[in-house]
Amino acid sequence: MVVEEPTEVVGIPVPEEDAPPSLSRSFGIRSWLQDALETLLLAIVLFLIINTLTGRYQVHGQSMAPSLHDGQYLLASKVTYWLHPPQRGDVVVLNPPLQFGDVPYIKRVIGLPGDVIDVRDRRVWVNGIALNEPYINEPPNYPGHWILGENDYLVLGDNRNRSSDSHSWGLLPGDNILGKAVFSYWPPESWGIIPHYTFPELGATE
Repeated sequence: MVVEEPTEVVGIPVPEEDAPPSLSRSFGIRSWLQDALETLLLAIVLFLIINTLTGRYQVHGQSMAPSLHDGQYLLASKVTYWLHPPQRGDVVVLNPPLQFGDVPYIKRVIGLPGDVIDVRDRRVWVNGIALNEPYINEPPNYPGHWILGENDYLVLGDNRNRSSDSHSWGLLPGDNILGKAVFSYWPPESWGIIPHYTFPELGATE
């Protein structure tokens, strides 16, 4: 009778439940570190994407009252103006002229490239048409006249007489506009979509 020698099996992993305690702990730590690293990398990628497409900004002062108030935190879309230029009535985040520092301002777009803007009789006139502006705190008590170039925007605060804006420092280059304010996320009572506005009185002249 020939007795066959048992065949040696090489490379079959030891089941985890049968593995020595030290080996099981090693596998567990390795698995935990891998999961943690994957989660961290995913968080970094998401953070970079969100920061590229959006920005978070705080309202300073009452220049946009009653639409926005001091201390509100806003989310602004940067990608919106990659797709199309700012529109009249948009609430935008912008870099002010250099002499006013490097803290972003929040204003409303009133004048677009090519417009002729006048402020008279306590109203804003765009290309000879008076705007209906239900969102402002009070009518402007200053005069003004601007002819906008191909990359110029006129931005004003909704609190017209208490705002550092184009009426005091001039027209804004389009490159200074950082994004469109889209959402207020703090404080909780101000949570919601940022109010923008369109001007039906301008009709086809928009």
